[in-house]
Amino acid sequence: MKKTILFILLITFAHGMAQNHMVADLKIQGNNKLKTSFIKRLASIKGGSALDSTIIEQDIKRLKRLPSVAHAYYQVFLAEDGNYNVFYGIEENFTLIPSLNIYTTNNDEFAYRLGLAEFNAFGRNIAIGGFYQKDVFKSYALNFRAPYLFSKRLGLAFNLQSLTTLEPVFFNNTSANYSYNNKSVEVSGLYEFNFSNKLEIGFNRFEEDYQYQNGETSENVPLELNIPKWLIKGIYDYNTLDYYYQYISGFRSQFNFQFVTSNQNGVEDFYIGWNDFFVFKRVGQKGNWANRIRLGLASNNDTPFAPFSVDNNVNIRGVGNTIDRGTGVIVVNTEYRHTLFEKKWFVLQGNAFIDAGSWRNPGGELSDFSKSKNMKLYPGIGLRFFHKKIYNAVFRIDYGYGVSKDATQGLVFGIGQYF
Repeated sequence: MKKTILFILLITFAHGMAQNHMVADLKIQGNNKLKTSFIKRLASIKGGSALDSTIIEQDIKRLKRLPSVAHAYYQVFLAEDGNYNVFYGIEENFTLIPSLNIYTTNNDEFAYRLGLAEFNAFGRNIAIGGFYQKDVFKSYALNFRAPYLFSKRLGLAFNLQSLTTLEPVFFNNTSANYSYNNKSVEVSGLYEFNFSNKLEIGFNRFEEDYQYQNGETSENVPLELNIPKWLIKGIYDYNTLDYYYQYISGFRSQFNFQFVTSNQNGVEDFYIGWNDFFVFKRVGQKGNWANRIRLGLASNNDTPFAPFSVDNNVNIRGVGNTIDRGTGVIVVNTEYRHTLFEKKWFVLQGNAFIDAGSWRNPGGELSDFSKSKNMKLYPGIGLRFFHKKIYNAVFRIDYGYGVSKDATQGLVFGIGQYF
């Protein structure tokens, strides 16, 4: 009993001493373009606050999530007054990023997207960018995103877009090709409750235009359709991910909900919601196990314009470009990533993956998820080429091979990790 009391007293005394350790000053080192004043505004540790390793480590995780930061670390030194100086070390990313994507369209024509983005404008983690796209038709977009524009918690995003693509539309076991144009203007407010929880609320005014190009026709499917709409969206993001260069660990849940309405007669209100769950785990010194689960439902209208697509670049690698659509989705992506070669700024990573998913047919039942014709299963392998000091500079190549009914196979190229 006496030993137990003594142990409790020692723990209490040690805790009290820790609380008496104070921060003399927070100093930032290694940053060049990223403003010191901006880093200090984000940091929870301040001069005169209690020295707390938990808060410091949380600050470092927050900094490593910024597009402008390749890596961050901290050091603590005793100051002359008996308090402590805390140093945050920053390794910056290069953040003015040109982009060029080259691919083939649904009708096997040459297509490309050319873009330019700055992810650390004014040294304050403001992202400004845009792109021009030629995918049978011409498209463009301009984007602005400043999550800490007004304070440590409050920011703003703005997007302007005119996106036109050739889209397959499926009905009566056949299909047709339509040109689909979406012109939109969107403004969103960004709020950070705390380190792990964020909320985005957005308002979007857009116009959808469908024009028949070729393929089968039906009396029940219009040859042209133009509808002005309003969209309200909400995104709730719970994020505990921790980054160490190409390695990720932790959990993230991102919930998206959108409600679409129109004042045009005969156009029904529409909702869509989905949640992405991410789980990452370090495996040894060079391995990373990555997982994504997507669950989604939308208004179950019997329409050829259903929102959830089955697509190479979105959910199932090797399946093809937009081969089907649905009003509900269940997708699981799991892959093991392993660093094969690493030297200074360059990393070569290999991966083995399994992509699986199922869809609810437009106007169908929840039982559609269990029907074999709606299920896709595609294992595969791939490579990743990293530049460690350029934000999102990951070139990926994946080859997926289908083992489900009516399966295909193929290569998928892209910038950034698949998820």
